[in-house]
Order: sequence, then structure tokens, then C-alpha cells
Amino acid sequence: MKEEVNLIKPSSIRYIKLGRGGVFASDGIDKGRLNFGYHSIDHKLCLANDWGGVAAQLGSSRKSQGALANGVRELRDFYTLDDNCLWVTFADKHLYWAFAEPKVHFVSTVPDAPSRYRQTIDGWKKTDIRLNPLRMSALSSRLTQLAAYRATICSVKDEDYLLRQINCRPDPLIVEARQAQERLFDSAERLIKGLHWSDFEILADLIFARSGWIRSTQVGEGLADIDMILEQTTIRERAFVQVKSRASQSVLDDYRLRFVESGCDRFFFVCHSPKGNLSLTGPNEHLFTGRTLAVTAVQNGLFQWLIERSG
Repeated sequence: MKEEVNLIKPSSIRYIKLGRGGVFASDGIDKGRLNFGYHSIDHKLCLANDWGGVAAQLGSSRKSQGALANGVRELRDFYTLDDNCLWVTFADKHLYWAFAEPKVHFVSTVPDAPSRYRQTIDGWKKTDIRLNPLRMSALSSRLTQLAAYRATICSVKDEDYLLRQINCRPDPLIVEARQAQERLFDSAERLIKGLHWSDFEILADLIFARSGWIRSTQVGEGLADIDMILEQTTIRERAFVQVKSRASQSVLDDYRLRFVESGCDRFFFVCHSPKGNLSLTGPNEHLFTGRTLAVTAVQNGLFQWLIERSG
């Protein structure tokens, strides 16, 4: 049973870009700060919630009323959102998240340094609540597209998705899809076990062909045990393949010795109904039985073929 971990339940969520192009990100993450710019804006006006005065200061630097309103909104969010606002950003190919103390510290008017910051509560984190890394490569573009946001602070449209990632909670639709996938693999496994041996050979041939392997030997007609030599021209390897409907470990060991004597680079043993547990231990030795075989067939787009051959 997994240890219970407290879920985060923010009152609001904001994405923040830590400086133009993320220039303040490294400093902010190291020091546990929400670094912010807007160097020309009076800190006292913001503390006083004088957003009309802030708009007046911003006016000359904004090209449109929309840009002006957006700038005021960003400053208001930074100064007024409470300590239960979840802040997220991207750096070092990870999603980072934090909560921050309400107090805003004004530190500098120098353009290449943050002008003000909020101290995070317990620092920036780049893992979910179970300490799994939140790599951008594993996240949906629905979320990572925020990294391209041209301004500084914005809301997060898909808050539910973000919170599921941080709280390590699966999407109900994904759970349903994986359950359906498991049922598909179950069906494929049963269909494979019911194949005639000649169709089973064809299945094996199709799997290897779709994986880039080319048969370089002719197989004799009417043989229940099929030997194949395959070639992978891209990596310049030759494979010894044995396809059997049923086999024990002793049979597998016998064909493994034949593989060693063949001079081939790899050994594939394909069997849909093994007698007991089979095992191979060599680095270039591959065993396809039962579930593994069914998954491989489905992933190579052969489920419809299995239905047609079994009907």
C-alpha cells in the first residue's frame, strides 16, 4: 500500500516567467524566490493597491490599452495573490512549482537583476508529491505551451491536468483507456494461442517484417517447427529465429545452442504456449511468449489480422 501523501489544493494557480526569457530562473530557483521585473513601477503604489497610479506609470511604455491592462493585472496578481496560490514555471526542462509568502520585497532598479521578489514556502519543487520528476518531455503540450507565453504572469487553462501531475493522480480517461488496452491484450493472447501453426508462422514473420527485419531464408513447406534467418540492414545484424507453437525449457536450450553455433548476432524464440516458464539470459537473446507476444503483435498493428485469421 502506498504511503498517504498530502495533496496540494491551491486557491488559485498562476504561471510565472522568471524574467525575460527566464533570465531570473536560475537565481530564483536557487534562492527559493519568485523573481519579478517591472523595474520602473513604484513599489509603494503596488503596496497601496493604487492600480490607477500603476497604470499611469505603465502607460507610456505600453502600445495598446490591452497591453496596459495586462501589465496592471500581472502586477496586481504578484502583489495580491495569497500564500495558497500555486505558482508554476519551467526551467532546466522541468516543471517547477511553489507556494509563496504574501510579502513582496523590493530589491533593485538595475535592469539585469530582479526588481522585487516573493519568498517561496519550502522552495521550488520539480517533482510531484511522490518525488517523481516532472520532466517537460513527459507533459502534455496543453501545459508546456505556457513556456512560450510572451509576458510574465498568466492563468493556467488546464488546471485539472496540472494538479493531477503534481498530485500524482491519473486521468480517469487514461485509466479507462489502459483498462481497455489490457482487455485488448487479453483477447490478442487468446487469439494467438488458437492460431494454426502455419498462421502462427506468418504472424511471427509479419511482426519481424514490421520491425525492420527481412527474412533471408526460405522455409520448407509443411514444417511445424520453423527456422528463419533474418537480417537488419540498418544495424547490419543477422538473427536466428525459432517459431514454435509449444516448447519446454529443454527445447529452448537446444535451439539456443544451435543459435550459438550459427554465428548470428541475435536469437529470437517465439512460442505461444510454453510448457512451464521459459527463460533466456543472454544480452542478445529475446523470448516472445504469452503476454509479451500478444503486446508485440498489437503494437505492430496486427490485432485486426488476428481477428480475420481466427474468424
